[in-house]
Order: sequence, then C-alpha cells, then structure tokens
Amino acid sequence: MALVLGMTAPSAGQQIGEALAQRLTDDQQRAYVFYLRARKSHEFEAQAYWIAVDQKREDRRKKRAANQPFTANDYIDEHPPKYAGPALDQAIAKIVAETRPPEPQPEPKPVVADFLAHAQREYGFVPTPTTEREFKLRYAAEALTFGLSKDQVTRIYALETGGRGTYDMQAGIDPETRKGTPISSALGYAQLLTANSISELVKYGDGFVQRLETMARTPAAASRQVSLRTKAQAVRRMLAAAKSVPNVWADHVKWGNTPKGLGIHALNLDADIGPWLQAIKLKGLKDEADKAGRTRLTGAEIELMNLAGPRTGLEMMEPVGRTMPTSNFFSQGGYSRNTIVREKKAFELLKALDERMDVHLKKPGSIEFAAAFDEVIRRSPALSAAER
Repeated sequence: MALVLGMTAPSAGQQIGEALAQRLTDDQQRAYVFYLRARKSHEFEAQAYWIAVDQKREDRRKKRAANQPFTANDYIDEHPPKYAGPALDQAIAKIVAETRPPEPQPEPKPVVADFLAHAQREYGFVPTPTTEREFKLRYAAEALTFGLSKDQVTRIYALETGGRGTYDMQAGIDPETRKGTPISSALGYAQLLTANSISELVKYGDGFVQRLETMARTPAAASRQVSLRTKAQAVRRMLAAAKSVPNVWADHVKWGNTPKGLGIHALNLDADIGPWLQAIKLKGLKDEADKAGRTRLTGAEIELMNLAGPRTGLEMMEPVGRTMPTSNFFSQGGYSRNTIVREKKAFELLKALDERMDVHLKKPGSIEFAAAFDEVIRRSPALSAAER
C-alpha cells in the first residue's frame, strides 16, 4: 500500500530520542536503528517460541491429569532462537549507556542478620549456634535416617555450595571471606529459599515441636530443658503464623518477604532444627521419586528435581523427556538465569550437574561432610542401610 501523501518516515530523533541522536553521527544513528530493528525482530521470534513452549507445557498438564503418556509431539524439539543480527558497536553502546536515564536500584535483599533479627522480634526465637563439624554430623544422621545416602547428599552439597559452604551460607556471600552481595534468600547446605522454609515448616512443624519437647524430657538434655521448651514454643508460634497463609507456593513466596516469613527462615541456622529442616527437604524429593517408581536416584537426579521442581524433574528423566531441550521444562526467566541449564537437552543437563559435582566434591567442605557421614555410620552401623 502506498504511503499517504504528506507522511514522512520518522526521524532518527523520533526513533531513538533527540538527546541520543545529538550524540551520534549520522552513520552511528543508522547503525543503531538497524541494530534496534534486528533486536526487535529477534524478540518477536523469541516471544513466539516461548508462547509455543508454554502451550505445550499446558497441554502436557492436561495429558498428565488424564494419565496419558507423553510423546515427542508434546515438546518443542528446538532450543530457543539465538540472536543472529548485528552486534552493537562499542562506541555506540558507550554513548547509549551515558545517555540512558539511570535505572532505579533494586531494594537490597535481606541477609542473615535480617533473618535473625526478625526471628527474635516476631517469635522470640534465637537459633542455637554450633560448629560446622557438629552441624554436618547432625545433618548426616538425619539424612541417613531418611534413607538418603552419603553420595546423594554430599553431591548435592557440592553443587549447591561449591563444596565449601557453611551452614549459614547465603547465596552470593562468600562463605570464607563473608563478602559479597546476596542474590537470593537461599541458605545453608541445601540452599533453601524463604518459601522452602515456610512450606517445610507447614508440613513438618508439628513434628519439630514434638521432637524438641521429647528432647527436653531426656536426661541427656537436663541442662537444656528450659531452652528446648522455649524453642518449642517459638516454633509453635512460627507454625501458627505460617498456617495463617494459604498453603500455596506463590503465597509462601510472597509471605516469605515479610518480617514474619523472613523470621521463619532463621530455623535453618539452629543447631537442632537446621539439620532436620534441610534434610527433610531432600527427603521430600526422594519420596516424590519413590511414588513415581524411581527408588534409586543419583545425587544429580535429586538435584534436577530440586532445580526444576519435583514433578518436572521426574519428567525430564523419562525416555522422551531426556531427549528434549531444557527450555521445555523451565520458565523463560528461569531458563535465562540458570547458565547451566541453557542450550542443553535434559540428559545433557544431568551430565553437566554430575560433572560440576565431581569438581566440587574435592573441596574442603565436601571432604568434611563425607567424613561426617563415615563417622555417623561408624557410630550407628544400622544407619548404613542407605549406603547399600
């Protein structure tokens, strides 16, 4: 269709802004406009791809509900489109960055000190501190009792913490130098998020209270009776607060950013409850796999369930799912954030997880954790059943 008489093409200033147009030469303006068009075309293609992925995922949910098997046609068998247009010249990129209005800085993420402060203020809860060695011993004992093996747990620890994480390690903070900027609320050996802590407390909090009260009645804990009963009362308050929120993941995520939700996260830092909470999260993944008939998972397979979600992780292990691009199993944001996930098929992701675990198993924290398992098994040979 011919242009209406009198209409003119938009000027460079109209397309990229007058302030930027004044800083760029005519050639740079043309190059930048060409680049923007190429990026826009790519973004349109990418959007269409992810819409198709989401539709396939929704179709699979319906088939799963109807107990129908998946086939290759239920997936997108290509990786997301990669940008193949012109690169932005560095000189132009520098001017664009200088001209662009400053972006608002995100609110700083809560740190361990915040979890502790909210726990004390909201619930009167102060975690009982301990040593790394003792925390690992207690974690190993819990894990073995749940039927998890030394190999499974130490490999997950190696991946989640880089093989040198401490029980109070937060994602983004170096566990040795204590420097860095938190990138999430992920905490401890299993890197639980605030929403994880809330969800696990809702499921198992009554059991935590009972264990603390039982411990308080034992002669071995005579010197701790008062503190254990005080801790049990604080956990009851936490549990009541957590149960006041709908037992839905999205609600736990939202509530996890409030003072009450952040305070619950401090349970991970307690010498008694922390090992129970973190190990029982892994047990939940194992239970999901057992129900699906997968009773002998590797550490990488459990981690895949942790990374993608239990049901999705199991789907990725199925014969058809294993051969499909990982983009079928993650949201666009999750796919983009996790570098280990991108441009792989499901079986390649499992291999990459195993390889990274192999590297970090040689780090001091992993070696200490493996030794803790060995010590627990020596003390209680019956717990070695998970190793067989």
